[in-house]
Parts: sequence; structure tokens; C-alpha cells
Amino acid sequence: MERISETLFGLIMALTFICSLGVATGTNINIQTMLVGALGCNLAWGIVDGGLYLLACINDRGDRILTLRAIRQAPTPEAARRVIAGALPPELAAFLPQEQLELMRQGLQQLPEPSRGPGLTGRDWTGALGLCLLSFLSTFPVVIPFLFLSDARLALRVSYAVAILMLFCCGYVFGLHSGLRPWAAGLSMVAVGSALVGVAVALGG
Repeated sequence: MERISETLFGLIMALTFICSLGVATGTNINIQTMLVGALGCNLAWGIVDGGLYLLACINDRGDRILTLRAIRQAPTPEAARRVIAGALPPELAAFLPQEQLELMRQGLQQLPEPSRGPGLTGRDWTGALGLCLLSFLSTFPVVIPFLFLSDARLALRVSYAVAILMLFCCGYVFGLHSGLRPWAAGLSMVAVGSALVGVAVALGG
């Protein structure tokens, strides 16, 4: 889902830039400006998104450390079990008997104290780099027509068609992994993505 979302974000960002520039320049589309702008826009977005991903990693890791400390510092075993139940998904916590929660409490009490704060690991940096690259690379299918077609207006129309196809593919895969009808999810994603781009262009890009 994260990969689908990142692809959608990058695609919508690039499409918004291309549509805005197409509306602003009319028939005088500068292909070089279009390419540099679309690629630069998504590279900047990828860097920002990678940074936000690292912040989320720190937050998640810190939240787990705080939860562990709250369990260990709870005044009574019952209070500790409530902390554990609150950290679990509600659907799971509702079916777990108190005996299971107690076993979890005892196991958590035996874990060693975290040696350091919620720092970043090599895996976190790799994930941030992957998100940045995914956002950047999702731009290329949309800008490829401008590399091979000398007619800028034709390239713009082909770029729109490629973007619509990519939106449909993202929606189709989303439907497969969400229990929805893939074709319906694909068509819905095209409609939603087109609407988002239209709103962005109408508000100035």
C-alpha cells in the first residue's frame, strides 16, 4: 500500500505540474521546461517524503519504547494489562483473555531495557531512499512522450493517456489487495486522480 500510495503521489504531482504548465502556456509549450519542471518537482517531493518517513520511523520506535516503559512502571498488573490491550488492535484486544495479556506482561517485563533512544537504522535510511526514488521514477512514464515526440501538444495528450493508464493500474492493484473489485477500483482511481489534478490546476497548480 505504501508503494502504491507513493506512486500515486508522484504521478499526481507530475500530472498537476504538466497540466498547469499546459494551461498556462497554451500552444507555446517548452519541452525542456516541461521535463525539468516535472522531474524537479517530483525529486523535491521525494526528498520531502523521505524525510517525513524518517520522522515517522523515529515516532513509531519512540512510541514502542514509551509503551514498554508504561507497562513496566504500571502500579499494578491490571494497569499494565490495560496498557497492553490499548496498544493492540481493538479487534484483537477484545478477544484476548486476561491470561494471555498476563503472559504478554510477564514476557515484556523480562525484556532488557532499550539501550538507546529511538534512533535511525540503516534499514530506515534505505526505506527513505526507496520512497524518494519511487516518487522520482514514477514521473518518467509521464514525461517520456516529451522525449520522443517533437509536437509538444501531441506529447501532452500522450502523457495524459499514460497517466490515466497508470492511475488505472494503481487502482487495479489497490483493489486486489483491498478485497475490492479490481476493475471498479481502477476506474474509481482514474476518476479520483483526475478530480484531484483538476482541483490542483484550478487552484493554481
